[in-house]
Amino acid sequence: MLKGFPEIALRRFTAWWLALPLMLVLAAGAAAALADERPTLLVMGDSLSAAYGIETDEGWVSLLEARLDGKAQVINASISGETSAGGASRLPELLGQHAPDIVLLELGGNDGLRGLPPGQFEANLRRMIEASLQAEAEVLLLGIDIPPNYGRAYRDAFTGVFHRLADDFDLPLVPFLLEGVALDEALMQGDGIHPTAAGQPIILDNVWPELKAMLEESGAMVAKADRD
Repeated sequence: MLKGFPEIALRRFTAWWLALPLMLVLAAGAAAALADERPTLLVMGDSLSAAYGIETDEGWVSLLEARLDGKAQVINASISGETSAGGASRLPELLGQHAPDIVLLELGGNDGLRGLPPGQFEANLRRMIEASLQAEAEVLLLGIDIPPNYGRAYRDAFTGVFHRLADDFDLPLVPFLLEGVALDEALMQGDGIHPTAAGQPIILDNVWPELKAMLEESGAMVAKADRD
């Protein structure tokens, strides 16, 4: 017995010390189980979701992650300049790698700016939706619009793609991601295409109602993540 150390205290200390490794293993297992229960969100987008021209942590996807406060894992696979064709080619590997519960699909803007046929990007988005559903992920469509100088006919055909796909697959849809932002010069960068940091919270608020409903249906605890 250690000098000056009561025998009963020594026994308790020894028992605790011997049990410590098991306690750590159990704690790690509980943490892993909790992490596995969190839904995984995969954001497939272009520069609008990649925080183009601003700090990464100012972008709406980072703000979403902060709002969820650990209640979901957010993976941002958005790339500036990405087209629907590029997203369709990348998605299968990302689905296999991350096994997302929800895919937020924000693509098509660069197709529209390049004047590509709406039917072409519709086919690419359809492939992405089908691949996501086959991987047992839900899909949230984030719609976008293009500048008026592309003409009413082309704009109608372009925006119509999102509504048609939402109807065909019975998907939730945010009709216009930049609602309340795009027409406010104070919230747009000099190029007139990309929102400033000040516009990002508004974008998140556009996405949040539909996404929150999806998370609640999946059993995720998001009530405290909602804004007051």
